[in-house]
Amino acid sequence: MSTLTFLGAVGEVTGSRYLLEVDGNDRTHKLLLECGLHQGGIDADEANARPFGKLARELEGVVISHGHLDHAGLLPKLVREGYSGPIHCTRGTRDLLEIMLQDAAFVMAKDVEWENKWRKRQDKPLVEPLYDLDDVERTLALCEFHRYGQPVNLPGGATLVFRDAGHILGSAIVELTVPSGGQQKRLVFSGDLGNPSSVLMRDPDKVYEADVVLMESTYGDRDHRPLDETLEEFAQVLEKAHEAGGNVLIPAFAVGRTQEILYHLSVLYHEGRLRQQMVFLDSPMAIKVTELYHRARKALDAEDLKVLNIAASGDTSQYLPILRMTRTVEESMAINRIHGGAIIIAGAGMCTGGRIIHHFRYNLEKPNTRLVIVGFQAAGTLGRQIVDGAQRVRVLGQDLAVKAKVHTIGGFSAHAGQTDMIGWAGAFRNNPRFYLVHGEPAAQEALKAGLAESAIKAEIPAYGDRIEL
Repeated sequence: MSTLTFLGAVGEVTGSRYLLEVDGNDRTHKLLLECGLHQGGIDADEANARPFGKLARELEGVVISHGHLDHAGLLPKLVREGYSGPIHCTRGTRDLLEIMLQDAAFVMAKDVEWENKWRKRQDKPLVEPLYDLDDVERTLALCEFHRYGQPVNLPGGATLVFRDAGHILGSAIVELTVPSGGQQKRLVFSGDLGNPSSVLMRDPDKVYEADVVLMESTYGDRDHRPLDETLEEFAQVLEKAHEAGGNVLIPAFAVGRTQEILYHLSVLYHEGRLRQQMVFLDSPMAIKVTELYHRARKALDAEDLKVLNIAASGDTSQYLPILRMTRTVEESMAINRIHGGAIIIAGAGMCTGGRIIHHFRYNLEKPNTRLVIVGFQAAGTLGRQIVDGAQRVRVLGQDLAVKAKVHTIGGFSAHAGQTDMIGWAGAFRNNPRFYLVHGEPAAQEALKAGLAESAIKAEIPAYGDRIEL
């Protein structure tokens, strides 16, 4: 009998990892579905540092739904510890992984450098990063990319098919057909389901056949506001920020959210509703991803691109004329000389590091600053502290008062809301077993109750739980 073991993203949003043990004719074959980084505090760091042990050499294949670090950020660590088999993903995911993993390795190297300077002074043992750029290069060399709908043979007689999840570039719903107990069983993993209202991405594919479904539940406790209301709120916040005379800070995820925010700023600009004088995209990684989205525009929603008149020619010179992309540290530091009238988009999306932290030092204590939160903030992150109303926060060794006005605009989410998830789950025939992953406990319980009202029974697994397919 083939089995699935839950090794991550249970009772939390990050750290996606599931071990599939396939009951082949000759022996058991081990496959890993997802290899995500845990995010959000000391517990996450400890979980990331835990060795894979002998599993790294026993695995015969890895399947990745999409390129966000919470789904793929530990791949180079797996390779560093001995994995040398194929990593199956889409082309968009492969291209994003090159950007995301190289950036993660660079940040880790810097963090470890600072940590070891302190450890030397304290006469403590030095630490090593989870992985380095050499590990990333070996990881990328193992990637095998596949088109949506293309069947792929895996060890043990399993078959893989990717479907469009509509979340970010290359994101996929994973279908795995697996021999189990003399039968063929179908396991479907939703990955991160996209929000049908968000721009640039196509709507998530519906899937109709499954025996077991793993479904994300990030926003399982609520629906997002309608997009037109969200855009009007966003426009009003920017207008009030202009009147107040301060800067607007937008912590944004480099993949997906940044490109969507730029899209909406472009629309507002061409409608004459954007009164700020300058928009800064202050994230080297987000800049690379934005350029990738431009190159891969044929994979994006054609109707949304028509609004910007760039689908045919690819000419982006008038996309957002006041946009400045700041790649270097010097360019980033120069932004801090601007005391008002600027929109600053920078990572990290959950305010756990990156250039947004430096902009906090210069803007967070100013009452005329507007901090616009446009993405999910996981428990334990600085962004979550601020959203939860912290009056003071610790930033780069400084204690800062949060005097900026904070706006949380949830309608920009690239994740499906509760109603969309229930609708997606309702398309399956023959009552498959549902397991809710990628959600905090309250969101999972709310989604479980919502599914029950539609006669869909779902379970919430715990870490280490093992099920038969």
